[in-house]
Amino acid sequence: MTVTISFLGGAGTVTGSKYLVRHGGHSLLVDCGLFQGYKQLRLRNWQPLPLPVAPDQIGAVVLTHAHLDHSGYLPLLARDGYTHPIHATAGTRDLCAILLPDSGHLQEEDAAFLNRHQLSQHAPALPLYTRLDALHCLRQFRNHAFHQPFEPLPGWRATFTRAGHTLGAASVLLEVGGRRILFSGDLGRPDDLVMDPPEAPPAADTVLIESTYGDRQHLQEGLLDQLGPTLQRLAQRGGVAMVPVFAVGRAQTVLHAIHLLKAQGVVPRSLPVFLDSPMAVSTTGLFAQHRDGHRLSAHDVHALSHSATLVQTTDESKALARRHGPMVILSASGMATGGRVLHHLALYAGDHRNMVILTGHQAPGTRGARMAAGEKRIRIHGQEVAVRAEVVQLTSASAHADADQTLAWLRRMAHAPEQVFVVHGEMGAADMLRERIAHELRWRASVPEHGSTLNA
Repeated sequence: MTVTISFLGGAGTVTGSKYLVRHGGHSLLVDCGLFQGYKQLRLRNWQPLPLPVAPDQIGAVVLTHAHLDHSGYLPLLARDGYTHPIHATAGTRDLCAILLPDSGHLQEEDAAFLNRHQLSQHAPALPLYTRLDALHCLRQFRNHAFHQPFEPLPGWRATFTRAGHTLGAASVLLEVGGRRILFSGDLGRPDDLVMDPPEAPPAADTVLIESTYGDRQHLQEGLLDQLGPTLQRLAQRGGVAMVPVFAVGRAQTVLHAIHLLKAQGVVPRSLPVFLDSPMAVSTTGLFAQHRDGHRLSAHDVHALSHSATLVQTTDESKALARRHGPMVILSASGMATGGRVLHHLALYAGDHRNMVILTGHQAPGTRGARMAAGEKRIRIHGQEVAVRAEVVQLTSASAHADADQTLAWLRRMAHAPEQVFVVHGEMGAADMLRERIAHELRWRASVPEHGSTLNA
């Protein structure tokens, strides 16, 4: 019987990863992410999964990692009838226990804000899902160790290998119907400041490879080289730096970098740093529980929680508005799509002494992408906000492998696969990586279309 893959997300875009594998009347979903960025993509989150994949027809879910563009649709899937296990590594499960309820809570808060100020076209505005929806789906998680095969469905075998990138992140080898299918997940960088490098990929017949940075290479200068002079300028002019960060991974990387820069005397030790994200605060504590998979020593892990003031409550967050610069505020979300960072941007973005420091890939259509492109006005909570602050994009802070590093990872396979599907990238990045795989590796490669179904 044929094994097929339906590309329900993460095809032609860098978000919404969902890959449905079907064989012999059974189906399994690898990743279950939210679409982010452009409104027409975000609207897909509100649409039911296309038939014939009603939630109650899916037999298992396997997660590569916890980031919301890979896991954030799970509360909806479970609410709409999915009752089977969600298979993940322990690190991924622990991060999802932080990320998913927080995502539901933020959506409830955003809907309440819109209703309070009558800013929504809908009456009333509703959250995509609630914190309670997220808590319910966490009961379905099942933990698995790296390199230990398990059966998500009878006769189907899956194995996790380390992908770097963030705590618990994995590539997934799925063996079904005589086929070996490798899902890269999000690959980390071999030179990452915090995470260990990705492990060599296992042999496979079909590979799904991410292409977030498929059309570019990271700069030779590292994060410390970029961030040091940036914070020096900020301290000299007494400004406020707003740093939109992903609470999982990026916040900890930037905190570690600031700690090192202060220890080296590059940045004044007196420069106040605030981590204004309860989710990021909780995530930081997980680095002590999951010592394998990251490079940080016990001293470094301790410094993560002590080199910044940890801001938990809403009142503590609001109190930052009464402080004067210089200071650095790290706050979610990483592309400025929601969360507390929006309030800081609304307050501080209009002052030329201040900074917006972007710390990674900004999906098209997000506020982060608009600021990176030089737009001087952004819309926050229904209001136009002027952007006079200096906008700095730290390309070296990305947790994704670049094009050269991705190709190097593929070259480590024991033998050439029969085919490669290039996914999880904007169209230009995906097609550029496809072309390099075809020309440099001489492998058959293609970029699947959203909604397409192809043989594995």
